[in-house]
Amino acid sequence: MAITSLGDQPARPRLVLLSLIIVAAVANLNLAVANVALPDIGRAFDASQTQLNLIAVGYSVGLAASVLYLGAIGDRYGRKTMLVLGMVLSLPASLIAAFAPNVEVLFAARLFGGISAGLAFPTTLALITALWSGAERTKAIALWSAIGGGISALGPLASGALLQWFEWGSVFFITLPLALIALGLSIVFVPSHVNESTDPVDHFGGMVSVVLVAALVLGINFAPVDGMGATALGLLSIALAAGVVFFWRQLRAPAPLFDLGVARRRIFWVAAVAGIVVFGTLMGTMYIGQQFMQNVLGYSTLAAGSAGLPAAAVMVLVAPHSAKLVESHGARFTLLLGYAAIVLGLLVALLLWKEDAQYWKIALGYIFLGIGVGLAGTPASRSLTGSVPVSRAGMASGTADLQRDLGGAIVQSILGALLTAGYTASFTAAIAASPESDQISSEVESTLEKSFAGAANIAERYPQYAEPIMNAARSAFLDGDTKAYAAAILIVLVGAALVFFAFPKREEERTLLAGYHEMDAAAEQSSDVR
Repeated sequence: MAITSLGDQPARPRLVLLSLIIVAAVANLNLAVANVALPDIGRAFDASQTQLNLIAVGYSVGLAASVLYLGAIGDRYGRKTMLVLGMVLSLPASLIAAFAPNVEVLFAARLFGGISAGLAFPTTLALITALWSGAERTKAIALWSAIGGGISALGPLASGALLQWFEWGSVFFITLPLALIALGLSIVFVPSHVNESTDPVDHFGGMVSVVLVAALVLGINFAPVDGMGATALGLLSIALAAGVVFFWRQLRAPAPLFDLGVARRRIFWVAAVAGIVVFGTLMGTMYIGQQFMQNVLGYSTLAAGSAGLPAAAVMVLVAPHSAKLVESHGARFTLLLGYAAIVLGLLVALLLWKEDAQYWKIALGYIFLGIGVGLAGTPASRSLTGSVPVSRAGMASGTADLQRDLGGAIVQSILGALLTAGYTASFTAAIAASPESDQISSEVESTLEKSFAGAANIAERYPQYAEPIMNAARSAFLDGDTKAYAAAILIVLVGAALVFFAFPKREEERTLLAGYHEMDAAAEQSSDVR
């Protein structure tokens, strides 16, 4: 299908945008559906907290590791092809996860699902960048960001409802009908070829980027695990080496996967880091919050899943205002406003999400988080895509996806590692302080310390000790999540300082963007002449 343009937007713009938003929704939903099921998965497989962390982050790892490489392939060989292939492969990925017989297969299925999303998800923003311009592009990105984030927050609700009647595997069926709808709409309405690059793809750089992201995230997850220190150090060393090789390759490749010249642009790199903080904090808080509500407060899966609805609602409501604020006050102001709301949400979680927390405290935290992400998501994505040439839309959209997915994977892994370390240290201290500690076998002690699910399984085996075991488990979980939320606040404050000092104000931002566009247009004309 050839594309015809109507000024600053494509023909049939609503249907095209709807198609792209539903494709993005499949990826967003799959990011979130597993979180509510984690306590059930933990009990079913007697999983450690680290294993649960990996299941939760596996999808993000697959997506984050592949988006840059696959985005570049889409730029070169056809974005619609990648979109369709991603939706096709998401179907078996969900089915394998639903019927996984053990933790290892479930993690592999989540990884595969993330890679299938890596085929499709970066293409959605790349096509928005290629098909729209000016204020219409900002509005399209706002809708893409808000509805995608809102649907992501609705994932736990749908998962919680299913878990009331079915086993944990049922949560992975949620995206199947949506993926089929997205597949049909993409085939019919999405243009086949729009401003695609003719440059060769840097396959070596792409493979190195996959190793870099995967090793980094896995290394962070293994760091707090007893006996895994050498493995974690090895993985982080591989990530460091891959990072050096990737940087070296991008400086020398004739058609780099990640154009460091463009990436050095102030609007681009600050927006990239800003988005990592925003989306990573949201995903990390959602991950811990779901376990907190079920493990500590005793919420049902449905109640825990629906608790995030305020975040979804305010994201959708705030995003259109975010687009207006970006146009009227600039991306810097809007980002900082979003960061302030996120800090408020994290402070609510740190100070008020305790063992006796009433629901209004949970809702208040999620509302602030939703406002923050709704405000900050649009300028973070828009600044990335607006500061690159259209031929590099795949790189920009891949980086925008990295904001969500690498940010989510890294921040969620850091918070999960702190949760694990805090939980284990607290339970170890509780066991040591118990007058009956000499009667606890090493096997039971190890199970108690590895996760809340392990403690729950031991409490079922020894009902006479169930109350003190579960009290200690709840206290240990709260010790762990306190450390995680404190770290999240620190991460956001550092991100806010970066935006405040490094991101240009409104008029300077417009001047820089105009200069980028003139530079890119001149480069394209020079290339055409040659």
